Amino acid sequence: MKALVTGGAGFIGSHLAEALAARGARVIVLDSAANAQRRNLEWIRSGGGVEVVEGDAGNPILLGQLLPGTDCVLHHAALPSVPRSVADPLESNTQNLDATLRLLIASRDAGVRRFVFASSSSIYGDSDAPSKHEELPPQPLSPYALQKYAAERYGQLFHRLYGFPAVSLRYFNVFGPRQAFDSPYSGVIAKFCAGFLAGTAPVIHGDGRQSRDFTYISNVVAGNLLTLDAPEARVAGRVFNIACGRSIDLLQLVADLNALTGLKLTPRFEPPRIGDVKHSRADIQAAKEALGYAPATDWETGLRLTLDWYRTAAQSSC
Repeated sequence: MKALVTGGAGFIGSHLAEALAARGARVIVLDSAANAQRRNLEWIRSGGGVEVVEGDAGNPILLGQLLPGTDCVLHHAALPSVPRSVADPLESNTQNLDATLRLLIASRDAGVRRFVFASSSSIYGDSDAPSKHEELPPQPLSPYALQKYAAERYGQLFHRLYGFPAVSLRYFNVFGPRQAFDSPYSGVIAKFCAGFLAGTAPVIHGDGRQSRDFTYISNVVAGNLLTLDAPEARVAGRVFNIACGRSIDLLQLVADLNALTGLKLTPRFEPPRIGDVKHSRADIQAAKEALGYAPATDWETGLRLTLDWYRTAAQSSC
């Protein structure tokens, strides 16, 4: 099997590429910042069937070179940040929606047999539903969320018009090893883990009671592999939540990190950020039924493994 992973040098994409390579697939990692994120690709061995290409996932000329003979595309290239999309909606739209449409067209024309799009739970907004299921009306609160929803709809439309086998997976707050911690747009767990290891009090935007369905990276990888393996009639044109079905608030995150590190850090509270969702918990029944998906790594285990990785990474950089 030949697989193209866009954003393949990033946090999620590099884990997917590694899992596909372990299966014996020929993998093309396409990333606009591949050289800057080489650490995420240290698992690659020479002659292992992995090719790294630095370039834009929306470049039609490059896609015309890479896509022929490709069986599956896992599209994870994006500007994955709500605050960044609020600050610069035009650039965010270019990277998140325009590029996805170009990739869909090129993949359709190349005869790709499975297209998996990395979508986002931010699409749901602040729904009052106790858990977010795929039939809920979208309520995007940011340009990023709106772009993800529009890209999903393009995938569904391509399935309806052209029979193209596109599937969208709505991720809920993915965390784990390799996630960047040193950017203004980094995920909260990455920031908090690095901060705790440095003895720095975490910063919480809001009251700390906002909750997330934090999903360890191995669960996301499993969801993608199951989507590739599922019969086309069961998944094409559909959207699935990939999460754990459990919410953790930020105060609990702080308490758990204090327990794991033996510290007693008290968070510093700042005003809420525009576009942030208050609560997010997934209903994962559809993925269970169609994909056989079940999260294998729970919250406690995932947080411990993640903290251990940051600790090891910090020691190796000294």
